[in-house]
Amino acid sequence: MAAGGAGRVAAALLEAHAVRFGDFVLRSGIASPVADLLFQTAKDAELQYDCVCGVPYTALPLATIISSENQIPMLIRRKEAKDYGTKRLVEGTINPGETCLIIEDVVTSGSSVLETAEVLRKEGLKVTDAVVLLDREQGGKARLEERGIRLHSVCTLSGMLDVLQQQGEVDVEMVEKVKNFIQGNVFEPGAQNGPAPMKKVCKELSFRARAELPGVHPVAARLLTLMEKKQTNLCLSADVTGSKELLQLAASLGPSICGVFRIASWSDVVNAHVVPGSGVVKGLKEVGLPLQRGCLLIAEMSSQGSLATGEYTKAAVQMAEDNSDFVFGFISGSRVSKKPEFIHLTPGVQLQAGGDDLGQRYLRPKEVIGEKGSDIIIVGRGILSAPDRLQEAEKYRKAAWESYVSRLGVHA
Repeated sequence: MAAGGAGRVAAALLEAHAVRFGDFVLRSGIASPVADLLFQTAKDAELQYDCVCGVPYTALPLATIISSENQIPMLIRRKEAKDYGTKRLVEGTINPGETCLIIEDVVTSGSSVLETAEVLRKEGLKVTDAVVLLDREQGGKARLEERGIRLHSVCTLSGMLDVLQQQGEVDVEMVEKVKNFIQGNVFEPGAQNGPAPMKKVCKELSFRARAELPGVHPVAARLLTLMEKKQTNLCLSADVTGSKELLQLAASLGPSICGVFRIASWSDVVNAHVVPGSGVVKGLKEVGLPLQRGCLLIAEMSSQGSLATGEYTKAAVQMAEDNSDFVFGFISGSRVSKKPEFIHLTPGVQLQAGGDDLGQRYLRPKEVIGEKGSDIIIVGRGILSAPDRLQEAEKYRKAAWESYVSRLGVHA
């Protein structure tokens, strides 16, 4: 795309407060001009296609606008098949042999585009091209080309940074910092039918990157995004008896926490022991999945002498993997699964290690996040019994977040 197009995109995104340190999200106020730019990019490349399909779900509005304004058939790809109706992963009029153009907002590794292409190709459609608003230049284009898909972008991240620097919106130091990060975090094309390893400075994927993984549960994606936005991986165990006090806690401690640990039929997240077997997950899933709820399995416990170890823990991990459309993580004392799609929450955390007369063992945030690999600390009485709850919550939030940043291998 010409420099003028990139300049318009940069200006529009900046005005909508959708650009921040090289990362942005689309806002409804700029959806229409963005869709026009995507359509024009495909037109300039002289692409030939019969229908369009937006990568779910952020690119769906863009594909819808392109379809409606240009009278182009559109297909809708679901992330999961519903258990009623057509039960299909792709909705719309499918004519095998036709070519479908994939629409996407941001490409990093290209995984989301590849996943969508695979589903479309299984329906007998041809997928040869994809248009994207922003190419983050982290290897996605090369990976897609390796799989027979040409990527056409409205602009690149480095190009957008150059425009913003020229406009005086970002300084030279920030531009260099982001460009260095891009160069050090590139997804290399893998061997045929093999995985694509990542060359990176960070020791592991950030919460934001994990939220964008193709197989991540919607609840987990929302939680990971919230954690990154608020810079907190502190969960409050609100052990109170009245709704008034619960609401007061939410109002006063809200800025410091990423969620409230609740067990109720109306909650977004429920948890379960695996002792009863897979039936407990099946029963919860029948109710929760249609409502887009999620479940955490108790894989380990922090009390002394707990039997939730060994084979029990292995069974919990297997049960989670078998039900990853509903289970998105674990309550455990450490990381029990290497899959980044799963989130780990650890209770029994205090600023000072120790224990109590009931056999509860307390670990420090640094141990839990930095050494044991958990993602979120769950704190109850350590905050609730403090004279200044907000001040104490901030201490826990800061300790946990700094441990997470240190684990990534970057500076806070």
